[in-house]
Amino acid sequence: MNNTLHILKTQPDDTTMSLITAFEGNKEATLLTLDDSTDYEKLIDLIFEHDQVISWW
Repeated sequence: MNNTLHILKTQPDDTTMSLITAFEGNKEATLLTLDDSTDYEKLIDLIFEHDQVISWW
């Protein structure tokens, strides 16, 4: 499985979503936006579950 985890600092705007969509094509992707309620243990699990991780800062 070739899936990507996208970690975002803020909610993605239209431009960011457009870039993510163009990058992914037909591949599966997971978006995670960091905030005060972020479960960092879950984040670590997600990182190891995905083939690629991209951070959007």
